[in-house]
Amino acid sequence: MKSVKAKKIVGPALGLMCVLALPACSFVEDRSERYVDAPERDPLKVPQGLDDDRLGQALAIRDVRPASAQRMFSSEIPKPPDMTAEILDENYVVEELDDQAWLLVNDVPGRVWPVVMAWMNERGLGVADDNAQLGLMQSEVVNFSKRARQLVELDSDANAGEAKVLVQARITPGVRRKTTEIQLRRRELSSADSGLLGWDDADRTEQQLALSKRLLADLGDFMRNRDDTKSYSRAALGMTSDPRVRLISENEQPVAIRLDLEYDRAWAELRRALAEAEVPVVDLDRSEGQFYVDFRSEDERKPGFFSWFADDPKPEYTFNVRLAERDGSLLVTAARAPDYDGSDRSSALLSKLFDYLY
Repeated sequence: MKSVKAKKIVGPALGLMCVLALPACSFVEDRSERYVDAPERDPLKVPQGLDDDRLGQALAIRDVRPASAQRMFSSEIPKPPDMTAEILDENYVVEELDDQAWLLVNDVPGRVWPVVMAWMNERGLGVADDNAQLGLMQSEVVNFSKRARQLVELDSDANAGEAKVLVQARITPGVRRKTTEIQLRRRELSSADSGLLGWDDADRTEQQLALSKRLLADLGDFMRNRDDTKSYSRAALGMTSDPRVRLISENEQPVAIRLDLEYDRAWAELRRALAEAEVPVVDLDRSEGQFYVDFRSEDERKPGFFSWFADDPKPEYTFNVRLAERDGSLLVTAARAPDYDGSDRSSALLSKLFDYLY
């Protein structure tokens, strides 16, 4: 009898649930496209008395052009950009400037340090001295290891008159955000040298630079093969991690970019940033530290109603970007050209360059 009653109760209950379930979807609002029509709000501001430069550098937000913020439909909604794609494409790449070469690694120095040490031990160089705070690592004398001699291109047979040789590594924060730059050098010892040697920035020969590039390429292959076994070094926690590129603002407007670099490197990085930001360079003067660029707005660049019959407009000198030393630092500033009477977009130009520099 109990089973019969249960059937009588369960049957109507199931029917009622099925009836209620059928129109359920119509009661739930589809909010997947609500953000498309969301009104634009005022930008966020930090509390009064605090500086937002560090916040802006840590939480970089790409600019959105008003033309791309119009009404979109579901078939036109773009996928979010991969913010790491550009950096990942450049991972473990040997870069070169004048007589300097370095390996660019898409990781922080604290994770790179132990891998460099592992490479030196694996290649028979060993590690005799190191100072993580200075970012310096120094091998043992390589003359007594056949494998190490081959790596640094010494003759296979040792002789009593040859100079003692070691390999130095310098690990520093990269110019670009969350990257590390590694330099490697073969160095000959004098009778007065002992302990950890300072990094030598003297000019280098083509043969020395070529050897450094080969060592860096070998290190890059070694690091690429160990991507899944990275560790963090507590010793490297004291390594200087201040950004080498800083945006200086006044009254919430960018007024300069400070570069903690040598002049040659700063000039090269600035040229790269202008090219990647697609800011046309009309002329340049390295001795004066000047770039003469075209940074007009899109509306100002439009050739007119019959633009489809005309060639692309030629770049015009409308702004200048200057690299100069001030108070012991290199500063990048921007200004409107004397003969240009358009809107002053100097702050926007600095902001765009900072995005591509850092």
